[in-house]
Amino acid sequence: KTDLERMGGKKDMKDPRFIINHGDEADLSLITRSSDGQLLFLVNNLTKMKNNTPLGSRIAEVHNGSSLFTGDAGQGESNIRRWILENDWLEAIIALPTGMFYNTGIATYIWVLSNRKEERRKGKVQLIDASGWYQPRRKNLGKKNCDLGDADIVRILQTFMDFKETEQSKIFDNTAFGFWKITVERPLRLKSQFTSKAVEALRYASGDEDLRKSLYAQFGDDIYSRWNPLRADIEASLNANSSKGEDDDEGEEDAPKATLPEKRRKKLLDPATWQQDKRLLECAHTLFQHIGGAVFDDHNRFREAVDDAIDTLNLKVTGAERKAILKAVSWRDEAAAPVIAKIHKTGKAKVDPLYGRFEATVDGKLCVVEYESDTDLRDSEQVPLLEAGGIEAFFRREVLPYTQDAWIDDNATKIGYEISFTRYFYKPQALRSLEDIRADIEALEQETEGLLDDILLKTNDKAA
Repeated sequence: KTDLERMGGKKDMKDPRFIINHGDEADLSLITRSSDGQLLFLVNNLTKMKNNTPLGSRIAEVHNGSSLFTGDAGQGESNIRRWILENDWLEAIIALPTGMFYNTGIATYIWVLSNRKEERRKGKVQLIDASGWYQPRRKNLGKKNCDLGDADIVRILQTFMDFKETEQSKIFDNTAFGFWKITVERPLRLKSQFTSKAVEALRYASGDEDLRKSLYAQFGDDIYSRWNPLRADIEASLNANSSKGEDDDEGEEDAPKATLPEKRRKKLLDPATWQQDKRLLECAHTLFQHIGGAVFDDHNRFREAVDDAIDTLNLKVTGAERKAILKAVSWRDEAAAPVIAKIHKTGKAKVDPLYGRFEATVDGKLCVVEYESDTDLRDSEQVPLLEAGGIEAFFRREVLPYTQDAWIDDNATKIGYEISFTRYFYKPQALRSLEDIRADIEALEQETEGLLDDILLKTNDKAA
């Protein structure tokens, strides 16, 4: 708890006991979320194991179920499980009966770890489902309604010592719990067109569009040329508009008034942001007049047209302003051409569609390109470390048949570990036979036979 209180929630904390070097990979942080520190407590104990004695150390800890699966790949909890399993310290996890502890009915598990594994256990983990081995209590203590009897304890220990596959004992390779989390990208496809409506929207590009529209509707172009004389009026109008409460329900006069955050308020009262938006609007109008209102199905061509116009007209446009203009007049369309993010020089890159390097013709030349990814279409997949053929085989089988333009962001691939007792010990209930279902339906039909006639008869009697 002391370590959690000292480090929890502090992203810049670099305590060497909780950061491990992982070869060529980035260092793995073992810091868990501050609301659940049980795995961090386990890490603390693991760092104190005896490594210079013949017997070493064995640790047994009781955890709730969150230690098995919380934390995404690359996060603290997953990294701790990875650290434990890749160092081959985990001997077994034992699922206990629910209702074992006073005032809680959550599932609990015993983690057994050792730095001196028997030869037969090396590289292996035993999962034991002892959730059905208990003795009911004659009188409950809160939610505690059962105990482990002597026979149950002996049975658990014997199952652990036997180290054999049974209905309640499963043995896995360490890597069976690991997976690659891959990020699946798809190309951004945009159509583009200058329109008066899209260009006019740039007048409020700095944010808070509704409030800016209201202020501009009231003060017009004076908001650009006479800011200082009008500042008091602008501030009063802003106070009146923002105090209406953007999130208030209609008709609720007693609803609490919304308070505009100081950062947003300061930006709205900054004349520089208004001038910045005005300049952006003027640049877009100039480009609109030069390029016209034609629809471009290929955003790459539209982008080239905008760049050529900027050069021809000698406009002073920053990269951020250019990006804002392009975004304002473009929209996603599945029928459009993919947007090129990078063009590789001839011979500098190999075509590899699986990892986002595609062959394309640009300006009549065959080259290798990378496309911009569409964040709205971004997805992720978990690929087992034991997957035959690895990530690429999985991707070809499970992704490409459905999204042929997808690729893997190799830089975003992470390794995670999780342990699912439900997956390994789930016992599906047998489905009812068709004969049983048919018998129930026939019984209901007999029970309701003539019921509608009785209802109609009673209705007619009342009407008469």
